[in-house]
Formats: sequence, C-alpha cells, structure tokens
Amino acid sequence: MSDAIHPFTINIPEADLEDLRQRIDRARWPEAELVEDWSQGAKLANVRALVDHWRHHYDWRACEARLNALGQFKTEIDGLNIHFLHIRSKEANALPLIITHGWPGSVLEFMKVIGPLTDPVAHGGKAEDAFHLVLPSLPGFGFSDKPKSIGWGVEKIAQSWAVLMARLGYDRWVAQGGDWGSAVTSAIGGQAPQGCLGIHVNMPMARPTAEDMANPDPRAQAALAALHHYQNWDSGYSKQQSTRPQTIGYALADSAVGQAAWIYEKMWSWTDNQGAPEDALTRDEMLDNIMLYWLPGNATSSARLYWESFGSFAPRQIDLPVGVSIFPHEIMRPPRAWAERMMSNIIHWNELEKGGHFAAWEQPDLYIEEIRTCFRKLR
Repeated sequence: MSDAIHPFTINIPEADLEDLRQRIDRARWPEAELVEDWSQGAKLANVRALVDHWRHHYDWRACEARLNALGQFKTEIDGLNIHFLHIRSKEANALPLIITHGWPGSVLEFMKVIGPLTDPVAHGGKAEDAFHLVLPSLPGFGFSDKPKSIGWGVEKIAQSWAVLMARLGYDRWVAQGGDWGSAVTSAIGGQAPQGCLGIHVNMPMARPTAEDMANPDPRAQAALAALHHYQNWDSGYSKQQSTRPQTIGYALADSAVGQAAWIYEKMWSWTDNQGAPEDALTRDEMLDNIMLYWLPGNATSSARLYWESFGSFAPRQIDLPVGVSIFPHEIMRPPRAWAERMMSNIIHWNELEKGGHFAAWEQPDLYIEEIRTCFRKLR
C-alpha cells in the first residue's frame, strides 16, 4: 500500500453525457400516482419536471469545474482509493475538520459551507473560527473506489478516516457528520483515535428504553412519533438496500430516471419543505448530487453500505467530547436524556427551528454557527 496522495481531476467523457441524454429520451414512464400527495412515492409530474430540467437545462460541466477548482485528491487506504476534497484555510491556527456525508448525499452537500468554514473573516466571521476541511467520499460513493470485498462497514471507514487525517499531517482534529456520516463520526468518537479531540453530529444515535416509551413526556412523544413514521412509511428504501442491494442495483444502474427518482423522493421526505423538494434545494443542486451516483454507477455500491452496516445506527458508548445539533425535520430527533446514556461528555446540544436531514445543504448559516460554537470549546 502506498501512502501517496495524488491530485484528482474529474473529466467525464462527453460520450457518457450523450448516453445519459439518450436514456432520458428513451425512458418508459409509469402511470401517475392515484393520490394527490406523495404517499405513493415521488409524484409523476414532479419527476417529469426534474428530468426535463436535467435533459434540457442542466449543466454538468459547471459542477465538474466547481469541484475541480476546490482541490480534489485520492489516496489508497487498505487497497481502496479514497476520493476527498482538502481545502486548507489561510489561517495558521485553523482546526482540521473531517466531515462525512451520507446516503443519498455526497461531498456536494457541503459546497455552501466551505468558504465560511475555511475563511471566516471573508464571510463576516472571526479568524479564530477557521477550519482546514477534509471532505471524503464514502467507499462506493462519488469518486471513491467501490469495495471489491465485504468488510467496508462503518467501523472500518472510521478507522480509515483516522488514517487519512494522520496521512495529511494532522495530529489534532475533529470530526462531523449526519446520516451515514453520523454513524461514521460516532464510530470515530467510540474508537477515540489518536489526535481526535471530539465530534459533532446532526443525527445522534440514541434510542428509547421501555421506560421512555411507557411514560414519554411531550418531547419524547415527538421523538417516538418521528421514529414510528420512519419505520412505517419511510424506511422501505433502507430495507431493500440493507437486504438486497444487488437487486435494486440492476434497475438504478440501468435507468437514469429511476436513479433520479430514487434519490429525489428522499429530497422531498427529508428536507424541511412546504410540499416539494424544490422548496429546500434547487433542481441544479439536486441533479449535481444525483450525477455523483449516476456517472460513476454507484447505485449498488452505495446501497451495499446498508447491507454492511445498517446495525451501526445503534447507539455506542462515546466518551470523547460530543456536540449535537438537531434540525426539526431530521429523521430521528432523540431527546438529550436518551443521548446522555451513551454520550458521557456532551459539550454542545441545540435543537433548531428550521432545517432538515441535509443540514449543511439546506441551512448553511445555521450549520456553520453550530459547528463553530461546538468546536470553540476544543480549540
């Protein structure tokens, strides 16, 4: 294994983009849903509008150029080339921060926060709040390699992120994440690798006890209601991906419309919106992210993380300092009392008034302030 870090440039062949256009033109569409709302899934009219924008107005090359301008790299860890963005602050005392995305997200979730976190002075902040940012793509996601054998679960990814930070020369650093990024970051917190000062998550891993469920206060009632809604109406994708990722992969790898709809539906379900995903994110933003699944053909490899590690969303003992920010449209919104059973050193806890599952993407200003406030205590 080489410890070398190589610059990486995205240059998608035009033939791949032409193939996408032809697949969209040949798409066979289903009939419309039989209800007025999204309860049967992504609505036909909404998906058609998204795909029409994709086909006739969307510009992948703009996204490609933006990523290439930031500083992309690859490095091999345990036989897998990991793709990551590395944006160093000009502030000498910046704190290194590794942020991990989830499914169906990508490093593109963090585009709006890179500038303010690395160069706070230019964005109305203070120099002492600066961070060096490391934004890796999970194995099998984005432009990271796809695992060729089983074993690349959350715990191994967490260990690999510690290797990455050491390889970059960081001996004091912090970690942050939501969704799978929260699971990976929580695993980092549990492993407490050398150099990690603490973590912050925006989807804490915490579960109720039988007593919690027997006598819930209003805050716990809301948390239990959100959990029950997810289990009953919102978790079909996870059951499929955690049990039969290969099977769903055939459909999503072959159908651009299918891949787009599979992700777009979660942009509706998990964002803080008024009825449509576009209330929270622009079509271009969503399509940029969808392209990071379509172009590398990551439907199956990203779904396999559920097969490997869905159980890793269980709470784990964390004794490192932990910060938690809960946005109101998050999938799981446990009360602090649930989290304190496994997180012995909570240094920051805040429940915000707006935002959803994709915190940095939806509410970048709130996310930035949460990160700054939490990690000020560890500088």
